[in-house]
Amino acid sequence: MTIIDGKATAAAIKAEIKAEVESIVAQGGKRPHLAAVLVGHDGGSETYVKNKVLACEECGFTSTLLRYEDDITEEQLLHTVDKLNRDEDIDGFIVQLPLPKHIREQKVIEAIDYRKDVDGFHPVNVGRMAIGLPCFISATPLGILTLLRRYNVETSGKKVAVLGRSNIVGKPMASLMMQKQYGDATVTVLHSHSQNLKEECAQADIVIAAIGQPAFVTADMVKEGATVIDVGTTRVPDTTRKSGFRLQGDVDFEAVSPKCAAITPVPGGVGPMTICMLMLNTLAAGKKEYYK
Repeated sequence: MTIIDGKATAAAIKAEIKAEVESIVAQGGKRPHLAAVLVGHDGGSETYVKNKVLACEECGFTSTLLRYEDDITEEQLLHTVDKLNRDEDIDGFIVQLPLPKHIREQKVIEAIDYRKDVDGFHPVNVGRMAIGLPCFISATPLGILTLLRRYNVETSGKKVAVLGRSNIVGKPMASLMMQKQYGDATVTVLHSHSQNLKEECAQADIVIAAIGQPAFVTADMVKEGATVIDVGTTRVPDTTRKSGFRLQGDVDFEAVSPKCAAITPVPGGVGPMTICMLMLNTLAAGKKEYYK
């Protein structure tokens, strides 16, 4: 059984990005510039954005963090987005989600120039991804694809079960896995209302769990020799930890891992790859790879 090490893979890719950036700069090119907009003081969002800024440093990017209190109006935030759209020095930017309830997230996402949408959430990028055109692919699905490739997990013609149908992971993951140029697989999407969910899951060669329920995937749902990708990160109480909690994936790792050919741990699996793929998208934005 192989542990798919997202942390080590992400570190290797960031080193590759840094080397490419230094080569671009040495030849007189522009250093990629990523901006992040953070609204309010959500603990998870603070951590994510801090890690993104650190990743920019590791990759040799310029980074800008714009912070606002959670009483910012939707109009003010849209004005910030417009300024970033027009700032020629900024290659890509993200607006960290979730946003306060009085701000319509979809309205903000659609206001972002899709050519700078390194999160890959804009409908133009989502649509281009769905039909196989060059675009910014959202970071978590791209990270999963990259792990499968780097660990030489065969996907072509295989049965893949995607648990979850969110816009951020489930839907794009299913779309990418069925496309010839990416997964070339036979894909089943399973969710809370799926019938025979366990049986369907147990037939899959690759299980991608993004359902948001701790330890949802049990040993009887996974066949011998399957590859399991665990996207879940839920804080569960743990009195043995100083923090009082631990991160639990959507997969019961202890019970499932002995049956697997390969599996991602939580933490240290998909998580580190997500920020790394944001860096890869930023590099592409800086090089104007997709949108000249």
